[in-house]
Amino acid sequence: MRVFNYIKFSFVEGTQISRFNILTAVFLGAPAHFFFYVLFKYTFHLPYESFVLRIMATMLCLGVLPKLKNQDFLRGYFPVYWHLMLIFVLPFIFTVYLLKNDFHELWLYWEIFMIFVLITYVPNWLMFLFDLLVGVLCGIAFFVLTTPDIRLNPDFDISLYSIVIFFTVAAGYVFSYSNKRGQIALEKNSALQALSGSIAHEMRNPLGQVRYNLEAIEQSLPAYRPGSLSIPINDDTLDKLYKNVAKSKVAVKRGSQVITMILDQVREKPIDKSGFAYASAAMVTQKAIDEYGFESRQEREKVLFSRDEDFVFRVDETIYVFVLFNLIMNALHYLKSCPDARIYISLEKGVQWNRVKVKDTGPGIPSENLPRLFDAYFTSGRKGGTGLGLAYCKRVMESFKGDITCDSVEGEYTEFILTFPVISGDDIRSNREELIASNKALFEEKRILVVDDEPADRAVVREILTDLDAIVEEAGNGREGLEKLSAYRFDFVIMNLEMPVMNGYEAVENIRNGKAGSENILVPIVAYSAGSYYIVRGKTKKAGMQGLISKPCVETELLRQLAAIFHDCQKHSLQDFTGKSLLIVDDSAFSRVALKTVLEKQGMLVDEAFDGMDACKRLESKLYDLVLMDMRMPLLDGVAATKRIRKSRGTNISSVPIIGLSGDSDEGSIEDAMQAGMNDYLVKPVDTKVLLMKISQLVR
Repeated sequence: MRVFNYIKFSFVEGTQISRFNILTAVFLGAPAHFFFYVLFKYTFHLPYESFVLRIMATMLCLGVLPKLKNQDFLRGYFPVYWHLMLIFVLPFIFTVYLLKNDFHELWLYWEIFMIFVLITYVPNWLMFLFDLLVGVLCGIAFFVLTTPDIRLNPDFDISLYSIVIFFTVAAGYVFSYSNKRGQIALEKNSALQALSGSIAHEMRNPLGQVRYNLEAIEQSLPAYRPGSLSIPINDDTLDKLYKNVAKSKVAVKRGSQVITMILDQVREKPIDKSGFAYASAAMVTQKAIDEYGFESRQEREKVLFSRDEDFVFRVDETIYVFVLFNLIMNALHYLKSCPDARIYISLEKGVQWNRVKVKDTGPGIPSENLPRLFDAYFTSGRKGGTGLGLAYCKRVMESFKGDITCDSVEGEYTEFILTFPVISGDDIRSNREELIASNKALFEEKRILVVDDEPADRAVVREILTDLDAIVEEAGNGREGLEKLSAYRFDFVIMNLEMPVMNGYEAVENIRNGKAGSENILVPIVAYSAGSYYIVRGKTKKAGMQGLISKPCVETELLRQLAAIFHDCQKHSLQDFTGKSLLIVDDSAFSRVALKTVLEKQGMLVDEAFDGMDACKRLESKLYDLVLMDMRMPLLDGVAATKRIRKSRGTNISSVPIIGLSGDSDEGSIEDAMQAGMNDYLVKPVDTKVLLMKISQLVR
């Protein structure tokens, strides 16, 4: 297996089909054969020249030309054609002419030249030797088969010439390796520059969103009045504050996801399809527009969305939103030169393909740039652009089993078309059945209360929960819900927020205050609301609810979200962290304080250490239930500190659970952490729920 893998690696490394190599083969190799045919036959009058061989070599060189225009030319067979062309044009023909001309001095020189050229085209020693030997042996066979009376009279020292050939090959590969190392260093430096530029470029949007919301919060805050113990805030202002805080949190989350996606793009990491789910194209597209960090109200008004032809597609919401962010960002950049231009986003249903269209009436894209628009690192004259955005969008759309194309007329418009396969009713039913089968054990025989004044909405939820074998009770408003809760113990409550008689907020407040019975004080409650997501999100959390699902919602998405929230509630309700001692090791005071605040709310006793050395000293003097260890610190980093802890003679010290924390998400960093003896690894910024879940798994 190792031999096969090495041969496969050698073939890939030795097959350098770059644009430059194709151009040299076409515009240098092809004409050269005609030129040397005339030169050697009619000027130097060499004994042997073949017009047929020269024509064949020329045609083989010209045969690679279609690859410049069509990357799918010959598909997986093109590398084989490439090597056959090199074998014929270089070692085969040169060997034939060397033998046919009885080792003429000129062809002895050309043979050395041929070796150097072949090395530049095949920069792998195994593939080079294969191509060289195949070409030479085929050349010898051709000579034997086409020469009736073989008479060779070499008048040169074969042993000395062989030494020259050997050192030519050795020197060629030394120079080739040196150049390759230098090229790799330059490419790495360029890639790092592009990476840093891309992260800075793509982070402008979430950071702009945070800035905008902080300014809005500042404007909403009442004026400071010295001596006043409390300053009243009206409901509208409070809603604005909740909305801006929620949008800021979403922007921070999106920013972290953007960095992860850019790193994955640079590393060519396959897109994770585990988060793919069925969703409404209109809802997710509207969410992307709402979350985009527009610089002003005027800029927001330039984007017009038509959601008339809604359809269901299967996507990862986060990366689909990222695709739309890129398209909106690019369009707005070019619209600065066209004040009256607009961006039109529309949905189009089809028989086999559904489409999301993003069209702007800006300056358009030059026709010569359209074929390369989705190439990595290609930018269409945009200062500060890195060219990673559209290339990643292409990968994303292909992972959705769709595509992204661009149509543009310079001076008129640019339109990007996102194509998605039509989701059949059978696909949705199959997905629903899979979700029900995988979550039935979670809901089976659980008593769940659905509180909603809309009978149609209750019916949708009831149907899903009934299929999950849950015991479903219903209430038409908050007061009825309290009466039901007072009579029975429930495992889960789904609560609408806007209801007559008693709304959801009042009902939850009464539940948490024990007015629905002590056994239901801590019952998990999820809000199911048609209100503004950003306003409701903060309010529900403050009210003591465990989750929020927005109306309307695709049935499979509702099922998936309910299962995720209920599963999360069950997992965390089983663990009590009160009195557990924990050590946070991080050279960043801000990180330590942020983590300490979260963990102390869970009843943990938290100590801090500013580096690995300090952590080792604290562990020698106190017993901890768990250590959170930053990977990168001065004096003694997380990996070295963990190794020292694991080698400690004290069992209580050497066996303490350790979770590594780092901003690096690459496999190498994770492997280093695990090999050092860490029990788990989390990427900063750490999600609180994930952190508590990891701690619950390690702390008993």
